[in-house]
Amino acid sequence: MKVDLVVLDIAGTTVQEHGLVYKALADTVIAAGGSADDVGNWMGADKYEAISSMLGKPVVDAEFKDFHERLTAYYAETPPTPIPGVPEALAQLRSQGVKVALTTGFDRPIVDGLLEVLGWGEGVLDAVVCVDDVSAGRPAPYMIYTAMELTGVRDVRRVLTAGDTVRDLEAGTNAAAGFVVGVLSGSQTEDELSAAPHTHLLPSVATLPALLA
Repeated sequence: MKVDLVVLDIAGTTVQEHGLVYKALADTVIAAGGSADDVGNWMGADKYEAISSMLGKPVVDAEFKDFHERLTAYYAETPPTPIPGVPEALAQLRSQGVKVALTTGFDRPIVDGLLEVLGWGEGVLDAVVCVDDVSAGRPAPYMIYTAMELTGVRDVRRVLTAGDTVRDLEAGTNAAAGFVVGVLSGSQTEDELSAAPHTHLLPSVATLPALLA
């Protein structure tokens, strides 16, 4: 079946950000007096939810602000870059009539700054959905459904989702996407991704056009 929409995660999937989001997350929790031992369990998740859970309290507005400031500083020191081959793959997919959307566990202010650094403005993407655009982040499927709504795609069987974390694969499965692809360009290993429901495991988003050819 033809794919109408490709829905991609950002950090570790389309963008190399050197694991700085999880460094910022861990540093924030430790500075607030908590333990960051299970920070790896929050890959792909809503970052506010992650901080709240690790600190064991529901309201973490101050800590979330601290996370923003730390991540902004880390990105200034080590700017994120596109994963090799990804910009070309996105352009190829869109030239073939496939819509491309990004979804992320980041909130809108972080994403806007990140896309500006990358130069991914108009003409590169068809939609960007942030965790604060929906009622729940991954593994809920809501960001995928919102991407479908924004791009006018109605048949979830004609949607491909791809990400580098187990939560990405769980969200794609929960959405009943036709293709649920794990990519090995991020922080989680092939063994970790293999244990989650998926249709394909690929080295990178750069190989998606070949998969769909």
